[in-house]
Amino acid sequence: MSSRDLKLAWPQPADSWFEAAPVGNGRLGAMVFGGVRLGRWQINDSSVWSGSPSSPSEGLAAVLGAGAGPERLAELREAIRAEDYRRADSLAMLFEGRYSQEYLPFVDLWMSLDGDGGYQGRTLNLDSGVVAEEIELDGRRIVRRTWASRPAGALCVAVDVAEGSVDIDLELTSELRVVRRTGLSLAVEMPIDGAPTHEPSAPPHLYSDGPVDGYDPFGVAAMAVDTDGDVRVVDGVVRVAGASRLLVVVTSSTCGADFWSRNSPASRDEHLRRASQNAQAAVTRGADELLREHEADLRGLLGGMELTIGARRSGTFDVAADVLSGKDEQLTATVIVQLGRYLLASASRPGGGPPPNLQGIWNQELSPPWSSNYTININTEMNYWGAEQAGLGECHDPLFGLIERLSEAGGPVARQLYGARGWLAHHNTDMWGWALPVGMGHGNPSWALWMMGGVWLTQHLWDHFEFSQDLEFLGDRAWPLMRGCAEFCLDWLVDGADGLLDTIPSTSPENLFVSRAGTIESLSVSTAMDMALIRALFTRCLAAAELLGIEDPVCAEISAALPRLRPPGLTADGRLLEWGADHVEQDPQHRHMSHLVAVHPLDQIDPDRTPELAEAALATLDRRGPGAMGWSWSWKITLRARLRDAAVARELLLEAVQPFSGDPLLSAPPEGTEWGGLLPNLFSTHPPFQMDGNYGLMAAVVEMLVQSHGGVIRVLPALPVEWPDGAVRGVRCRGGLAVDLVWRAGRLSTLSIHRLHGDDGSPVWVDYSGRRKEIRVVRGSAVDFGGELEVRSLSERGF
Repeated sequence: MSSRDLKLAWPQPADSWFEAAPVGNGRLGAMVFGGVRLGRWQINDSSVWSGSPSSPSEGLAAVLGAGAGPERLAELREAIRAEDYRRADSLAMLFEGRYSQEYLPFVDLWMSLDGDGGYQGRTLNLDSGVVAEEIELDGRRIVRRTWASRPAGALCVAVDVAEGSVDIDLELTSELRVVRRTGLSLAVEMPIDGAPTHEPSAPPHLYSDGPVDGYDPFGVAAMAVDTDGDVRVVDGVVRVAGASRLLVVVTSSTCGADFWSRNSPASRDEHLRRASQNAQAAVTRGADELLREHEADLRGLLGGMELTIGARRSGTFDVAADVLSGKDEQLTATVIVQLGRYLLASASRPGGGPPPNLQGIWNQELSPPWSSNYTININTEMNYWGAEQAGLGECHDPLFGLIERLSEAGGPVARQLYGARGWLAHHNTDMWGWALPVGMGHGNPSWALWMMGGVWLTQHLWDHFEFSQDLEFLGDRAWPLMRGCAEFCLDWLVDGADGLLDTIPSTSPENLFVSRAGTIESLSVSTAMDMALIRALFTRCLAAAELLGIEDPVCAEISAALPRLRPPGLTADGRLLEWGADHVEQDPQHRHMSHLVAVHPLDQIDPDRTPELAEAALATLDRRGPGAMGWSWSWKITLRARLRDAAVARELLLEAVQPFSGDPLLSAPPEGTEWGGLLPNLFSTHPPFQMDGNYGLMAAVVEMLVQSHGGVIRVLPALPVEWPDGAVRGVRCRGGLAVDLVWRAGRLSTLSIHRLHGDDGSPVWVDYSGRRKEIRVVRGSAVDFGGELEVRSLSERGF
C-alpha cells in the first residue's frame, strides 16, 4: 500500500447491499458484504441483460405496424402548430415502442468460515481497488482480500490465516434460471424479455426454451481454487478443510459478451470450457502475482490525477464518523472525487463490456428501478462528464461502443419512422442498441418522445478528441458517427414561419408547461435543449471536417443550416427560454436543467462571451432551487461552477453529501419532492440508488477547481472560501494539456501547465481571478507559474 492511499473503513460486515463495498474490472462487478458465518459477494457481469439482438428490429416493426411513420409525423407536426394538443398526444403515442431491456444480477458467491470470533472491520482502498477484512476466529487472525482483476478478467478473493487453519465452504447461486450446477461452475439462462416496474401490465420476465433468432441467452460463472487445504465438492458446495491460505477466482463467459465484442456466438459447451479455462489460468498464477498485476493496472490508470481539498488525502477514514458526519467537508469533497474516479475505472474499461448504466455495473435486483438501463436524456452522459478531466480518458471507450450500436439500430428508425437520413436515438437504450421511443403507447411524450439522445451522446466523441488530440480517433471513429447524426438533424429540422429552422415535435425532458388554454402539455416547438445540441453538433462537425481535411456535401448543408438555427431566448422575467414560446413551467423546481445544457456541458453560454445569457442562466437556476437527488444536484453544482458561483455550488454539494436516512429500496417520486443523499457505502441515491450521482459529483467538484472550455484554462474558477488550502495534480484540460496547482489561504500558490498530447504550437490562455496570460507549451514541456500568474520557468518534462 502506498503512503498516499485513501481507504474507506466500516467496522462491521454489511447488513444490506447499500453497505457493501464495490469492486469491478469493467466487466465483472461485485459488492463485497464481508462476514464470518456467511460472507457474500454479489456479482454482476456487464453483458448480462434481458432481451436479444433482435429486440430493436422487432420493436421497430411493431411500431410501424401500428401506423407510425412519416405520414403520421406530418399530421403530428400540424397538430402541434395548431396547438391541438390532445390530437398531438394521441399521434405521438403511435410512435412509442415497448421498452428497453433490463440489466440483471448474475451470481452470488457465498463463503462460510468455521468457528466463532470477532469481525475487526473492512476497508476499501480507493487507489488499489482492494477490499480488506480482518477477522479474529477462535484465536486465529484471518485477513481476507477481494479485488476484481482486469488483466486476469476475474474476481479474486484471497484468505490468509495466521497461526492455524480454517475450514471454508464456498457456493455459487443465482436468481436467474439455473440450467447446470457443478459446484465449480454455474450456468444460467437470461430472460429474453424484461419489463420495467413502471409497466405492471407486462410480464416481469419471459424465458425462452432455446436460442432466439440465433441468440442463446446463456452465461456461465466458473470458480477455481488454490489452497493448502483439502478440497471436495459435495452437493454443489465446495468444502475446503484445514486451509491456512485460499485463493478463489470467479470468471464468466456469456453470449451477451460475444454480441458486444462482435464475436461469433459460442456454443454452451464452449462457454463452459472458456469460463473454466480462464478461471484455472488465473488461479494458477497465485494470489501475489494476481494482486501485483491488478494494482499495476489500476494504479497506472488512477495515479495520473490526484486531488486534495484541505489537509487530508491519505489515510483510513471511517465512513460514518469521518465522511458522512459533516465534520470535515473538505475531506468529504476529496473522497467524493476519488470515489467517483475509482467507480468509473471499475465500471468502464476498454474491452471490458458495455458502459456503466444507471447503476454502474452493480445491481442486485431482478427488476431494478428504471430497468437499470441507459437513460440518455442526462444520466448516461453524466456518467462520463468527469472522465477526461479526471485522467480517465480511456474509460470513455465503452460509451463509444454503445454509440456505434445505436447508430446501427437508429439508422432504420430514422429512415422508416421519420423519413430521414442518418441515425438517432431517443431517451432510453440498452446493450442491444434500442433506438425507438419507449412508452407502450401510453407514456407521456415529455419523456418518451425526445429525438436528441444520439445528438447528445455524440458530444462525447468530440470531447474525447479535444482532450486527447487524437486525429486518428477523430477520423476513424468519431467523424462517421457525428456525420450520420448530423444528417438526421438536417432532415429533422423544418422551416419556421420566420425563416428560422425548427424541431417539431420538441420536448424539454421531462418537464411540462402550461398552454395558452391553461392545459398541462409536453409537445412544443424548438426547445432550447434541441437547438443547443444541434448547434453544438453542427459546429463540431465543421471543425472536425476542417481538421481532417474532409470535403463532404453534408458540410455544405450544415453551413447553410447553422445560421438559421433558432437562437436562445429569454422569458419576460429574464430567464432562459425552455420551450420555443414563453410558456409557464408546470413545475418551476423541476429536477431537469435541460435548457441549461448550453452552459454545461456545451459551452455556448458563459460569463465572459455571453454575459446577458449567463445572467439569465443564473436566474433560471435560482428559480429551479436547491437539490433533490444525486444527479440533479450534480448538474446544478456543475452549472454553478461554470457560472463561477462558488458559494451556491458549495451549498448544493453539502446538500448532496448528507447521509440518506430513508429506505433505499423504496423509490421516491421522480418529481423530486423527497430528497436523496448518500448511502452508508457512499452510493448516491434519490432513492433509488443511481451511480450517475456519484460520477456527476466527482465531475462537479473538479469543475469548481479547473475548467478548460472556450479556449481558456480557468484556475480555481469556483473555489469556496471554506476550502482555503488544497492541491491538484494531473487534471486534464482540452488541447492535450494537464494542470498541477497548489492553493494556500484561498489564493493560488503555484501552477504548472504540461503538454501531454498535440504539438501545434497554438497559444494557450490561462485565467486566474481575472488575470489572463497567453503562453505556448510544446509537447513534453511545462510552464510553471507563481501565484499571480508570473511565469517562473519553462522546463522539459518526461511525460
